[in-house]
Amino acid sequence: MSEQEDEDFAQDTLTQAIENQLEAGEPAFVQAVLNKLTLVGYQRDEILELMALVLADEIDAMLRDDRPFDLARYEQGLRALPELPQEN
Repeated sequence: MSEQEDEDFAQDTLTQAIENQLEAGEPAFVQAVLNKLTLVGYQRDEILELMALVLADEIDAMLRDDRPFDLARYEQGLRALPELPQEN
């Protein structure tokens, strides 16, 4: 796989994870953020892409810091959208 194919696969996987959260209704704040961004004029595919970036940031931090998934940090990142997490 090329680097671009890897990136596309990762993006698709993260987007699917967001879709699964929306479908399950868990965590509830994922739907709330989708609704908020829809109200301010974002398209669903744009919103899912932004949300996937936040999820990727939390996964990166989790791996980097060797810690469990931080749901509160994930929620904080999503609620800050459309502002993206800052690179550390």
